[in-house]
Amino acid sequence: MIYFLHFFYGLIMAYFGLISPGMLNMTVLKTRLNVGKIESVKFALGAAVIVFFQAGIALFFADFLIDNPKVIEFLKMAAVFVFFILAIFFFILSRKKMEAKRKISKGNYFFKGMAMSSVNMLAIPFYLGISIYLGSVNKIIIEQPYIFFFIFGAATGSFSLFYTYIFFANVISKKISFVATNINIILSLLFLSLGIFTLIKLIG
Repeated sequence: MIYFLHFFYGLIMAYFGLISPGMLNMTVLKTRLNVGKIESVKFALGAAVIVFFQAGIALFFADFLIDNPKVIEFLKMAAVFVFFILAIFFFILSRKKMEAKRKISKGNYFFKGMAMSSVNMLAIPFYLGISIYLGSVNKIIIEQPYIFFFIFGAATGSFSLFYTYIFFANVISKKISFVATNINIILSLLFLSLGIFTLIKLIG
C-alpha cells in the first residue's frame, strides 16, 4: 500500500504540475491536430521518459540534502521560494493567450519529445520543492525503493496528462484561451497557498 501511495503522489503531482497549457502540452496538441495521434503519442512518451529522470534527479538531491539535518530549514525555505516562483509563473501564463494551431516540422517525435522535455527548466525545481514539502509532512519517504515508485508515478502522470490533451485535442483547441487562463490562475493560487502554508509552518 505504501508503494502505491508513493506512485499515486508522483502521478498526481506530475499530472497537475503539467496541466497548464505550456510548451510541452501545446506541442502535443499541435502534433495531434496537424500530424496525427500516433506521432503525438510518440512525442508524449519521449517527454514522459525525461520526466522520469528529472524527477529522479530532484529526489536524489532531496535525499542527499535531507540526510544533512543542518540544511532542513534551508530546504523548507527553498520549497517556499519554489512555490512562490511557480505561483508567479502560472499567474503570468494566465495573462497570455495560447495558440494551439501551428505547423509542426517532420522528424522522430519520440526524440523530439525527449528534447523538448529536457529543456523544461522548471521540472527539477518543481519536483524538488514538491518532494521536500511532501517529505516534511510525512507523506512520502525520500529513500529507495520509495523514490522509484514516486518517479515512476511522475512519468506515468505526465504521460496521462499529455494523453488527455491528445484525447480531447479538438475540444481543447477550440477553447484553449479559456482553458489556459482558468487553469493557470487556479495553479497560481494553489502554489501561492502552498507557499504561504509552508512559510507559516516554518515560522511557527
